[in-house]
Amino acid sequence: MRYLIIYDIADPKRLSKVAKTMEDFGQRVQKSKFEMELNKNQLKILQQKIKQIINKDEDGVKYIPLCKKCTSKIEIIGEGEFIDPDFEYYIV
Repeated sequence: MRYLIIYDIADPKRLSKVAKTMEDFGQRVQKSKFEMELNKNQLKILQQKIKQIINKDEDGVKYIPLCKKCTSKIEIIGEGEFIDPDFEYYIV
């Protein structure tokens, strides 16, 4: 399934760690937004890694599933990049 993952991290060190972890799983589309094609196991692994980094009292991460119908209706105005859903990602 395709996901839009957004986050707000209070501490710069945690922010850097979260961003690096996200980059291992998908494509950054804006500073704190990623689009990812993940199966259930990959999503679970990513969520576990993020939980180990963030402070739940100060930080927030949202995992928003995007159905195929929704992703086909994405419009970009101004800066932005279309993320090809068929592009392959390698999890390191």
